[in-house]
Amino acid sequence: MMNATESSTQPWYRERLVWLLIAPPAVSIAVGMTMLYLAIASSDGLVVDDYYRQGKAINQVLKRDQAARHYAERGELTIADNAATLQLQGTAATQTELTLKFLHVTRAVHDVTLTLARTSDGHYRAALPPLPPGRWYVQLEGADWRLLGSLVLPDDRRIALAPP
Repeated sequence: MMNATESSTQPWYRERLVWLLIAPPAVSIAVGMTMLYLAIASSDGLVVDDYYRQGKAINQVLKRDQAARHYAERGELTIADNAATLQLQGTAATQTELTLKFLHVTRAVHDVTLTLARTSDGHYRAALPPLPPGRWYVQLEGADWRLLGSLVLPDDRRIALAPP
């Protein structure tokens, strides 16, 4: 039996108190290095260099939205068999080509721009490359107007496009 004057001699790494003192700084360093790696490795997709010019362009976009409301533009987009088919209602439904943009919510590298051509039945159609699953904003542009909508892939296959 050990008496009070004798102490057990254990190596320092066997003491729990030492590890309780070392653990918080070690975890903080590991988390900090992980955050530094993520900050360096990922891109800042939402930061633009020409913010002033884009700010001035907002007024032009608002005019396009007002024009779409004035012309009573509406559209219904159907996605099937790797194709996008648009049925357009309104006074601008006679245009021969329209621009359709699929804008990914968080990653601009996935954005897709299509040119829709008018078919003989009055619809607009274009081949659509496969899109990754997730939420997408859809923007249909005419000469001086635009329509907006959103969809979630792979669930949504038919969406309504309207002025904002």
